[in-house]
Amino acid sequence: MKMKNLYAALSGAFLLGSVAFVQAQTTTAPAGDPVAHPVKNAKVAMSADYRAEHEKIEADAKAAKEACKPLKANAKDICQAEAKANEKVAKKELDAKRKGTPEAQYELAKMKAEAKYEVAKEKCEDLKGAEQSNCKKQAKDEEKKAIADAKAQRKTVAAATPSTTPKSTDTTKK
Repeated sequence: MKMKNLYAALSGAFLLGSVAFVQAQTTTAPAGDPVAHPVKNAKVAMSADYRAEHEKIEADAKAAKEACKPLKANAKDICQAEAKANEKVAKKELDAKRKGTPEAQYELAKMKAEAKYEVAKEKCEDLKGAEQSNCKKQAKDEEKKAIADAKAQRKTVAAATPSTTPKSTDTTKK
């Protein structure tokens, strides 16, 4: 008897979830709403070129990680960190190219800073004591500076971008 109740409850939850999902997919946003067109370059996002480039990035990353296998100790860790960083940055570059927005460019710059920090942190592991601590501190400071520069660049681009609100061109007096 308890199994029937459990099955009924799970079936009901599944049906409710699927109905909500279908409704969410069929809801349309008004024209001009940024939600209606979240990807500026939709043709690029769905193109075979985009998918091929994404698959190439993943294949390159896999090959780079395989190349790290014969290495030992921290050299292997550095190699793996570089492979991960390059993959993340390449994917973010592809994403920024697809979206074509200032926010995407900011996210790319931020990802580059974070990836550079991760690799630098691994390289610092070769050092000992105070040198290692100073190396990591310097790497963190460089990451913070790069992220701050990216934020400043984003604000500059946002300020330079013209407003999308239509201006009245009617100069006749009534």
